[in-house]
Amino acid sequence: MVTKKLTLVQAINQALRHEMEKNPDMVLLGEDIGLDGGVFRTTEGLIDQFGDNRVVDTPLSESGIVGVAIGMAAYGLTPVVEIQFMGFLYGAMEQLISHAARLRTRTQGRYTCPIVVRSPYGGGIHAPELHSESTEALFIHTPGLKVVTPSTPAEAKGLLLSSIRDPDPVIFLEPARIYRAIKEEVPEGEYLIPLGKARTLMEGKDITLITWGAMVHPVLKAADRMAMEGVEAEVIDLRTLSPLDIETLLCSVKKTGRAVIVHEAPRSCGLGAEISALLCEEALDALEAPVLRVTGFDTPFPLPKMEKYYLPDVDQIVETIETVVGY
Repeated sequence: MVTKKLTLVQAINQALRHEMEKNPDMVLLGEDIGLDGGVFRTTEGLIDQFGDNRVVDTPLSESGIVGVAIGMAAYGLTPVVEIQFMGFLYGAMEQLISHAARLRTRTQGRYTCPIVVRSPYGGGIHAPELHSESTEALFIHTPGLKVVTPSTPAEAKGLLLSSIRDPDPVIFLEPARIYRAIKEEVPEGEYLIPLGKARTLMEGKDITLITWGAMVHPVLKAADRMAMEGVEAEVIDLRTLSPLDIETLLCSVKKTGRAVIVHEAPRSCGLGAEISALLCEEALDALEAPVLRVTGFDTPFPLPKMEKYYLPDVDQIVETIETVVGY
């Protein structure tokens, strides 16, 4: 397999280009995605290759963009929408929840809604208000929407191609913090990662660490530190947040007997709470300690000078692992 070392931004650009060459019905919609190449330059150069009929600069109207995409999908096109920041998605919630997510059930399976809504999410880039949101739970809680987030460039390409080919609406969340922070070898050409399947990044016998997106990287560093103390952690990257790969989670926790869930989203009613409840319902006999969470806070995401106090860091994760292991 031929590979090339890319950033996450470059991997997404490669995935979009690959699929647009393969699928003449695929259309991109979003603010400044044409001549400007998108707010993070993920669509750079695509308008030159595919023209402004397929790479469409839209007005500043998130509800309108998603609404048009739903109509395009119903008429057989494959629209991929870019929303500049996750905090701007709220303007399109009515379209996503009341229409995109319900089209399959509303028509008793006669129509589906194959759209992808891409958006950067999460903190760590010193952005102003509404630019660092991590409110994936809003979409996970909505039946009919799939929610996907990559943690590396290769993952971004494989998961995005699968999302575009999925027959139902997918919210594809791109961790803004690692858009250009890491590079890795990304397969050229066709490269698919199935949705709904988590990946085990490290195997261990003492504790299961469950996370996703940008938080994968501090969790891996915490697992390495614990290894020096003789604790073997199993690290799971969820990849698809809805539907959840329950089998992988239960299998791991039944082996290790302990679990810590790490996410930067607010704590209350976050995905960590759902996973914790799931483990208590389905794996209680195997648990040797309470399931703990390391999360953000139940506050609006802070302004740039305070964000380092909001985001979970390696020290917090290590401290929580030690608490669970020492229980």
